[in-house]
Amino acid sequence: MSQKRFTTVFAIYPDLTHLDFTGPHQVLCRLPGAETIIASREGGEIVAEGGLVIGRTRKLSDIERCDLICVPGGMTATTVALDEAFVSEVRRLALGAKYITSVCTGSLILGAAGLLQGKRAACHWAWRGLLPEFDAIPDEGRVVRDGNVFTGGGVTAGIDFAFTMMAEIAGEAYAKALTLGLEYAPAPPFRGGRPELADGETLARVAGTMDGAMARRVAEAQEAGARMRARVNA
Repeated sequence: MSQKRFTTVFAIYPDLTHLDFTGPHQVLCRLPGAETIIASREGGEIVAEGGLVIGRTRKLSDIERCDLICVPGGMTATTVALDEAFVSEVRRLALGAKYITSVCTGSLILGAAGLLQGKRAACHWAWRGLLPEFDAIPDEGRVVRDGNVFTGGGVTAGIDFAFTMMAEIAGEAYAKALTLGLEYAPAPPFRGGRPELADGETLARVAGTMDGAMARRVAEAQEAGARMRARVNA
């Protein structure tokens, strides 16, 4: 008997944080019967953060449906949240999907698509406070589920998110076996990957690097939130 196909779409865009995408992709492409599609607004090449080129992406509007849609994050996420063409395609695919998902600031794009209203959602800790602009409820969890919406926290949380989805879709035994197969046994050389674990000097240093982008991202999130409410209430 042939394995039923399970279609995952990663909706990506220029300057995304590529680990938000490549970490989950490495896991989810191992789903039984997996068809894994990488798509963008225009198709073709996408240049991610750091100059990594992701080639041969499909055009989002050419994809009829999917079982799972995942939107990664990036420092351009709030700018992308104002891209009506991208956001509308994410919304179209998500409304027909079994699972609606994101990693890091990808949840802000889901929010702009009107998919998080009244729902708990994760995001990178520095930008979690922007979720209420989309009527979402910020959650500090590394992986957060609210109904059929699964959201991962910042960057590396995408791998935890992907194994959570693997267990949900293919079962815990399969997910545990893949965890072993990929030798997923995090042992970071430095303790401090979350604000509550970091020392004060490190936290101040990282927060300072975020300050320069804060005003712009807040303004973009506010505008995207206003557009979202106008769209869904039309």
